[in-house]
Amino acid sequence: MNTLPTQTMWPAVTVLLATRDRIELLARAIDAVLDQDYPGDIDVIAVFDQAEPEPSLQSETRRVVANRTVKRNVTVAANVNTPGLPGARNSGIDLVSTELVAFCDDDDVWHSDKLRRQIAVMNDDHTVGMVATGIRVIFDGEVTDRIDTAGEISLDGLLESRLFAAHPSTIVARTSIVRDDIGPVDEAIPGGYAEDYEWMLRACRVTKIAVVRAPLVDVLWHQASFFSERWRMREDALTYLLDRYPEFDKSPRGKARILGQIAFARAAAGDRVGALKGIGETARTSWREPRTVLALGVALGLVSADRVVAELQHRGRGI
Repeated sequence: MNTLPTQTMWPAVTVLLATRDRIELLARAIDAVLDQDYPGDIDVIAVFDQAEPEPSLQSETRRVVANRTVKRNVTVAANVNTPGLPGARNSGIDLVSTELVAFCDDDDVWHSDKLRRQIAVMNDDHTVGMVATGIRVIFDGEVTDRIDTAGEISLDGLLESRLFAAHPSTIVARTSIVRDDIGPVDEAIPGGYAEDYEWMLRACRVTKIAVVRAPLVDVLWHQASFFSERWRMREDALTYLLDRYPEFDKSPRGKARILGQIAFARAAAGDRVGALKGIGETARTSWREPRTVLALGVALGLVSADRVVAELQHRGRGI
């Protein structure tokens, strides 16, 4: 039986929402955080990137949850670091004063029991430094639950597959581990692309990450259409990941996944020669990698990259 005092069982949590030019979606995300059935205090910090913070969002309220009076506060702040999502998240992390910190994208919505279920896991196992959950993907009116079967995220597993439980909007972590062990979000990664994945790879190196195997976050996906410059940025970011993490060399399936994404990005950008070269490298690393076929179809002009991405999104998947 857990005999920890109540204030230790349900410590205060700061929830960071980085945002830019999506005030209505942000307000919806904040409301979902404030409506948590978590019987502890929650501070929300909305960090505005390349925009003036909206003071009307700020509030200080009290609510009764599980016979306890708890705080639900909202403050706003500006991104004082590199413009973009990584800098905004780091600006928020610097402002956290609570024992726990959580993240939520401004267009995602938490289920009301998310925090309570995650922190219950931390109460049961004090070696856990971070807890993730499954997600519910919403795209073009279609809903797909994505739940990883494993109860824990390991470095080997995350190298092999970009697990849906590693989505940033699902994460709650001990603030000390975020600051002292994992470190800030990488602001140097090209375009800020896959910055959350890179950060989670670092987290796997230093702490135990548990998973609540339930879809506790609604993740809104948008129609994707990219110019060639955007695809080039993706290629650069993925190459950056491979260079930064030599562990991929010990995970053929994981390395082939990244190489396949690079080949697809080249094909989508109109670089047929580069795409075919990347397809060959991917196949040599792991002939089972399905992105080789997708990249080849785009490189040969048999299908557009936007069509492939849209079809995958309808199935709750990304490229």
